Amino acid sequence: MFFVYVLRSTVNGNFYVGMTENITARLLRHNKGENKSTKAHRPWELFFSESFDTRVEARKREVYLKAGSGKEYIKKKWQECHN
Repeated sequence: MFFVYVLRSTVNGNFYVGMTENITARLLRHNKGENKSTKAHRPWELFFSESFDTRVEARKREVYLKAGSGKEYIKKKWQECHN
């Protein structure tokens, strides 16, 4: 099982999209500062995740969420949860 996840920085509200087989371990690594691109924006919280049977499916979704329309989807989802 593969997961695409969206993290949100509790410091500045930035979002980060990634893919993993173990969300719990991956979130711990992000919050320990082991990822160069997320280190400066710690701590992170899991906003949402989606599961996929194959790496290919997960990668397609990750690419979409990192693109412009995917970023808008994430922002809209965040606003819907917090209104």
